[in-house]
Amino acid sequence: MESRSLVNFSGHQYLRQRLVLSILTGKHVRIDKIRSEDKDPGLRDYEVSLLRLLEKVTNGSVIEISVTGTAVLLKPGVVSGGPVTHDCPLSRSIGYFLEPLVMIAPFSKKPFQLTLRGITTDDNDLSVDLIRTVTLPHLQLFGISDGLELRIKRRGAPPEGGGEVQFLCPIVKEVKTLNFVDPGKIKRIRGIAHSVRVNPQFSNRMIDASRSVLNRFIPDIYLYSDVYKGDESGKSPGYALSLLAESTTSAIHCSEAASSPGETPEDIALLATRALLSEIRHGGCVDRKHQSLVLLMMVLGSEDIGQCRMGEPSVRTVQFLRDIKIFFGTVFNVTPVDLTDSSNTELLYSCLGTGYVNVNRSLA
Repeated sequence: MESRSLVNFSGHQYLRQRLVLSILTGKHVRIDKIRSEDKDPGLRDYEVSLLRLLEKVTNGSVIEISVTGTAVLLKPGVVSGGPVTHDCPLSRSIGYFLEPLVMIAPFSKKPFQLTLRGITTDDNDLSVDLIRTVTLPHLQLFGISDGLELRIKRRGAPPEGGGEVQFLCPIVKEVKTLNFVDPGKIKRIRGIAHSVRVNPQFSNRMIDASRSVLNRFIPDIYLYSDVYKGDESGKSPGYALSLLAESTTSAIHCSEAASSPGETPEDIALLATRALLSEIRHGGCVDRKHQSLVLLMMVLGSEDIGQCRMGEPSVRTVQFLRDIKIFFGTVFNVTPVDLTDSSNTELLYSCLGTGYVNVNRSLA
């Protein structure tokens, strides 16, 4: 194997983004020292499950996991798409598996029809509500919109899960260049409060508590109470609130909070609401949870300068930019938006797109 097409990493962090970059660039990736110092070394069940899922949606991928599970080698194949069903383990929510797939789905051979079963909302990963209302609109910025949808068939709260979602994604030949530098002013706030296998009044209590804070800022607030009954509500009781704020230029900021034992619906609502306000204060056209997705799509854009205004990068985003440089050789130019105002921490990210073309599509 040629050494230049093999990329080496150490450690279990950022596993998902590295696998995605490997599949998109076709470069082999080897990740070792995965929790090698831990009492329970090696890959966790959800990481192995993600590798199995990537194996299902691609054709010809070779995944080798060492005996101890502390090293993994991925030789990526062609992203084939089509109808795929996968049962996610109950240690992570569906969002953990859906996030990397949203990045590779537009570049497959056939349109994705992916059914995932498991936990739909938890505190670690993006909930399916936010993926539906925030992540997918971010893809539309790049011209990926026709037939793009996420259907929530059943809810599944931790620990037992029992939820089911269906993700449909069209294929594109190439993505558009992004030029998004005006964050605009927040004009409306939308939200979804859902409760399963608990008193349906919990949704209304979350909505009231959230409104008590948000009404001071803006009149156009619509919080929707989403009720799932019987079999559609999964196996465990739980409730959560997802909020999103949309600006005049369609910049979206989001936050969420899910129920945990001993917390009242009011506590959950206040957690989510304060998180939303802090996200808005952080500024920019893209919120922190979606920086990686937008930056990746900018790199894959046509051979032109793409620009996007965002807040300070999260730790994950900083590492993602480094990984992009390793896989694509693309370096971002990051400059402060306003040098005269020291309180403004927003930055302008710009890069030259690689002109990535979906070669899998031409095989169909």
